[in-house]
Amino acid sequence: MAASSLPSSSSSSSTSTMGIFLTLMALAILPQHALGITRHYELNITMLNVTRLCHTKSLVAVNGQFPGPRIVAREGDRLLIKVNNHVSNNITIHWHGIRQLRSGWADGPAYITQCPIQTGQSYVYNYTIVGQRGTLFWHAHISWIRATVYGPLIILPKRHVQYPFAKPHEEVPVIFGEWFNADTEAIISQALQTGGGPNVSDAYTLNGLPGPLYNCSAKDTFKLKVKAGKTYLLRLINAALNDELFFSIANHTLTVVEADALYVKPFETDTIVITPGQTTNVLLKTKPQFPAATFLMLARPYATGAATFDNSTVAGILEYEQSPSPDSSTPVSVKKLPLFRPTLPALNDTAFAANFSNKLRSLANRQYPANVPQKIDEHFFFTVGLGTSPCDQTQGCQGPNGTKFAASVNNISFAQPTTALLQSHFSGQSSGVYSPDFPYNPLRWFNYTGNPPNNTMVGNATKVMVLPFNTSVELIMQDTSILGAESHPLHLHGFNFFVVGQGFGNYDPNKDPKNFNLVDPVERNTVGVPSGGWVAIRFLADNPGVWFMHCHLEVHTSWGLKMAWLVLDGKLRNQKLLPPPADLPKC
Repeated sequence: MAASSLPSSSSSSSTSTMGIFLTLMALAILPQHALGITRHYELNITMLNVTRLCHTKSLVAVNGQFPGPRIVAREGDRLLIKVNNHVSNNITIHWHGIRQLRSGWADGPAYITQCPIQTGQSYVYNYTIVGQRGTLFWHAHISWIRATVYGPLIILPKRHVQYPFAKPHEEVPVIFGEWFNADTEAIISQALQTGGGPNVSDAYTLNGLPGPLYNCSAKDTFKLKVKAGKTYLLRLINAALNDELFFSIANHTLTVVEADALYVKPFETDTIVITPGQTTNVLLKTKPQFPAATFLMLARPYATGAATFDNSTVAGILEYEQSPSPDSSTPVSVKKLPLFRPTLPALNDTAFAANFSNKLRSLANRQYPANVPQKIDEHFFFTVGLGTSPCDQTQGCQGPNGTKFAASVNNISFAQPTTALLQSHFSGQSSGVYSPDFPYNPLRWFNYTGNPPNNTMVGNATKVMVLPFNTSVELIMQDTSILGAESHPLHLHGFNFFVVGQGFGNYDPNKDPKNFNLVDPVERNTVGVPSGGWVAIRFLADNPGVWFMHCHLEVHTSWGLKMAWLVLDGKLRNQKLLPPPADLPKC
């Protein structure tokens, strides 16, 4: 299905009794302003045999596809997406970047907003897309299953609303992933048991394909076929588990027009940086005439930490369609054309990554304003980074000095509950599930980016930060040098936020706020906390519910670099969390 086309009917029968019942139920609980076109999708979670790198394995997939199917809607549409779990793993699906206004039950993170969908069970994710348009994606949100369960989520503008740039000739989703020959569930299970770092991936992929730079993969190459003199919109999505990426196309300039489904002031670049969880829309303007060449599209890691990583490169090929020339009726064989390769920044080029981030600016115009909170109600300072926890294995552990690797926010490593936080909150049965006293600041201050403290142990708890409805928040997230400084892509569920400042070293509350951009900062849902630095974000807590915030490097999430915000109901009816659906899974 082309990115610009929309499904006209459900993949499940919309005339069935159950379909009509679900639709009526959805209509009954949705706010009046949300009523509009309802789109039905059905996602069947099954096992699928897939071969990459001459290695065949059975993996968790959706509708028999890897990557999963494209979901397309328009701003203002309501989506009813039925997920049927036919595998032995528990499953949830997260609609990454969707605000889920008052519909937190559809957000998807396991044990945060819902209990998982167990084997043989189904759940209908019911939500409305309010005030959003652009490129997002969906993925599993339990353990490491999102390694193979992911796909594009394309939100087109409302009908008769144009893009704030020239309409492209074609729109192409390009989704980055990671391929593991081994079972990813076994990899993380073993790592959590031994306390060591997990095995890294065997390849990166473009739309599920590793490309010709890997052994046995020339036939598994993504090819983007274009016409000369046209403009293409590439919808770039980083669905990789653990790696930020540089991306470039040889001999072509990209114009960045959107980040995380929010328009930005256009700027040109040869290379983009994209962290796991981020999306970036770029315009690719092709050569005016057939260039008699083909061009590699390359992505490889931007790596800042001390840990082992997959130091390999995924390649796709940009191929021009050949028009018949007056003096020759036979097109030139693609294999005979020269193949150009782009030059990517060094693996640890943090300066390039910071400069790229600083170029991102909101449109901040009348049609797409940047409503940056100017008056702040609550100031928070969170440290994010690695640490250790005690060894609990008789044979010893493989983390630093015989400990286990851990990660934390404000030195609290999040303990995964066994009951969903949102259900516990809504039912008034939160006692023993979570405590509402997440710290505003680190409990112990130290030189965050200098020599690390001798004690690297983290605390372990299930704590949430409670916010009254409509609280305006400023949050500073500070990387630490404990076990090495590292970039951390932090993703906030339920909100977009404005990135008002960033820098290196320790955040200075007296000097740094003077340089904040409160006019046209980029607005997004996932931001990289700079390696050995800090980032400042602002958002308005106008969405009641429990909202997960975590590092989108999956290994760090597994180690505990996560927490949750609990936003209380407002006084008005349209400021309250909607009641849970009848088919909400139970733990």
